[in-house]
Amino acid sequence: MNRIRPGTRPYGMLDTVRGLCLISMILYHGMYDLVNVKGYSVPWYNALPGYWWQQSICWTFILLSGLCWQLSRHPLRRSLMLVGCGAAITLVTWFFMPSELIQYGVLTLLGFSALLMIPLHKLLKRVPPLAGLLCSFGLFLLLRNVPNGSLGFEGLRLCTLPDWLYDSELFAVLGFPAPAFSSSDYFPLIPWFFLFVTGYFLWSLLSRQEKALKCLRPGFAPLAFLGRHSLVIYLAHQPVLMALFWLLPNARVPGAV
Repeated sequence: MNRIRPGTRPYGMLDTVRGLCLISMILYHGMYDLVNVKGYSVPWYNALPGYWWQQSICWTFILLSGLCWQLSRHPLRRSLMLVGCGAAITLVTWFFMPSELIQYGVLTLLGFSALLMIPLHKLLKRVPPLAGLLCSFGLFLLLRNVPNGSLGFEGLRLCTLPDWLYDSELFAVLGFPAPAFSSSDYFPLIPWFFLFVTGYFLWSLLSRQEKALKCLRPGFAPLAFLGRHSLVIYLAHQPVLMALFWLLPNARVPGAV
């Protein structure tokens, strides 16, 4: 089978899925502003449905980013651009919205993950794709609770990790945040890098199946357009939302005069 050249975009379905996920993210952040900035009461948003909505968005973005890594023509340039955008978001929130400070958000994760894949690619491409996918996804599930101090997935706590791992804020990027660390959007390398690697191996599997590649080629043009410009839209959507919600009156606080 002919190999696809890095940097080509023959798979409209990947951009379509990313565009659909982008719309979901914008709606989610709109609800965030409505609830946490304007003070409106939306009970389900702060409960399990809102949590799983948020998880579905970040899982899809991270998995897709790992899946598309091998299609990138300039992985180093793309990685550094993502890290730079993540750093810019940290600076902007630090200066203008300290209560919503973002440290090690999703763009920083994607940038660092893509950087790590550059030296790891030569090693990982020798791993059987199915074995690599199962191992990396298994590690993601096992390490999901590491930022919260334990091994395990969500409510399943297998064992507690030693406190000394969480003594320094320098380890927050890895997934060991100190007690005083806070971020309104926190995606450390552990566990999320392993979901990124899962996407990498998923592409290694799909790229060997002509039927799978055929299914990925078509796409829905409007959503694919959004997916191709996801970074620009991601950077612009929150300021636009904030401007729109600035026009909306704050919710009335019960008992307030």
